[in-house]
Amino acid sequence: MKTLANVGVIDRLEVGSCWKLLNHINGYEASESSVLSTQAAAGRCFKVLCMNGIKKCCVSNQKRIKIKLFEDGYECWCDLSKLLGNIFLVDQWEPNLLTSCEIKSRLPNVLKWIQNAFRISSKYYWGGTIGPNFDCSGLVQAAFASQEIWLPRDAYQQERFCEKIEVSLDDLTNLEPCDLLFFGSQEKCTHVAIHINNGLYWHSSGISKGQDGIGINGLGFASKDHISAHYKAHFRSAGRVVNCFNPGRVVNHFQRGFFI
Repeated sequence: MKTLANVGVIDRLEVGSCWKLLNHINGYEASESSVLSTQAAAGRCFKVLCMNGIKKCCVSNQKRIKIKLFEDGYECWCDLSKLLGNIFLVDQWEPNLLTSCEIKSRLPNVLKWIQNAFRISSKYYWGGTIGPNFDCSGLVQAAFASQEIWLPRDAYQQERFCEKIEVSLDDLTNLEPCDLLFFGSQEKCTHVAIHINNGLYWHSSGISKGQDGIGINGLGFASKDHISAHYKAHFRSAGRVVNCFNPGRVVNHFQRGFFI
């Protein structure tokens, strides 16, 4: 049965309408998929892209609608039952575009945020962005978002978004704290970490090749542990965050990789 609050939402829920979340929600990769692709924290805003055949006169809570999250431009499917009573209508959304100097001044707090997240027991969680369990790019996005610095959602998108830094495994001197390190194959970026110093980095890694959660590993030659060795062998590039995500800058959305 529809509550009075839900009646008001359903009457205004239509393609193109913009909403703000009161609580966290999960986002899935397809209308009937169980695969989590992202999570959206309370306070985030989105636009409705597709109503998936939902009619206002006959609403099924089992249905999903497709949305675009404004802060990172990410598209996903959300359960209608989780949205009803959890959103309110907004007229518009404007990005908070910090300058490069403003971003740089906030970077120490990005690392402090990850240190605090590390103190809470966690597991690697595909699609996780709100904690305590994260995937690799979800941890990176959440850490920067904690300081109102919004990045794209996925690792390959974050790689394209960053200002490229000339770095090699033989020379890490150009790296600064909070630069992003990207891993994968020559063809595809599938993992991301946040540089601390001297080649050490925070990241959330999986069970088979990682520590199943948040931890520190390193690119330096002194790092002999098997996790560091694995990721060092798959190092691709490094980048610096100098901008906030801007919807006017297109970041292509392809299928996510499965390298953890």
